[in-house]
Amino acid sequence: MNFDAYARTGVDLVNARLDDLDDLRSLFPDTSAWMRDEVAERDLGIFRRAQKRLRDVFEYGTSGRDAQAVAELNTLLEAYPVQPRISGHDSSDWHMHVTSRGASVSAEYLAGAIWGLSVWLCEYGSARFGVCADERCRNVYLDTSSNCCRRFCSERCATRSHVAAHRARKRAAVGEQVAVAAQATATAESLTPVS
Repeated sequence: MNFDAYARTGVDLVNARLDDLDDLRSLFPDTSAWMRDEVAERDLGIFRRAQKRLRDVFEYGTSGRDAQAVAELNTLLEAYPVQPRISGHDSSDWHMHVTSRGASVSAEYLAGAIWGLSVWLCEYGSARFGVCADERCRNVYLDTSSNCCRRFCSERCATRSHVAAHRARKRAAVGEQVAVAAQATATAESLTPVS
């Protein structure tokens, strides 16, 4: 069973735009085309509520509030229980899924996402749940770095943030030079005798 893939569906949900049913449909990969076809308007509200609660799990993990992250995941595990099943087409393709196909789209997807994030937390700790440090982004991610030092959801956000910080330092340095020059000019003028 690929728990990382299930955990990543949780990340995808938290980062997804869910303004309408089309946005929700775009959440499902081609391997889950049946979900995309069967999702209904009633699922949209369920996904939005779960999205908010899963974001809370990431916020708790990022801020070191492990007990709250665990409590929220346990509550979600009760709401979306896991029902394992073997799936595939032949003996070379058998694999595990966490819920039965007869479940609603929201129950199927959310049980997998919550189960994956729960296993991730038990395996790596909630400190590996990240919220992008770029204030313009705030996407969540799973920190897979070797020393748990990741701060951004992507290289793009890291670069954008580093460039903005560099430009701010340059502006501050130029501003300081201008202030020093202005002070020197004022000092020189005050020392110049008036005729």
